[in-house]
Amino acid sequence: MKLAAYNTFCASLPHATHVEQWGGSQVWKIGGKVFAIGSVENGALAVSFKCSAMSFDMLKGAAGMRPAPYLASRGMLWMQRFNGESMDDAAFKKYLRESYRLASLNLTRKAQRELGLNGA
Repeated sequence: MKLAAYNTFCASLPHATHVEQWGGSQVWKIGGKVFAIGSVENGALAVSFKCSAMSFDMLKGAAGMRPAPYLASRGMLWMQRFNGESMDDAAFKKYLRESYRLASLNLTRKAQRELGLNGA
């Protein structure tokens, strides 16, 4: 996946907002909660995303994947896809959607209700 496709996909998620921060990273949020962080490293897109404990355990040893720098070392369940070697773009989009959902669960009930999320 290229940077433009990553940004286009994240922009398609309801109420997703984009900021450029942390040294030019393309950061996507829902209700102010981060769900994806993309940056170009050595000409390739690397994207960190939130995941479940089961997904974290399953993905951490896969080719093209690693625990997200900084985040995972602090006990957070975040992975980073730095190439498509073991995960194609269709599967990657499913993980981004799940990251979006997981981030939205950290919003207050009021915020979830205002955004029409999670049946609130």
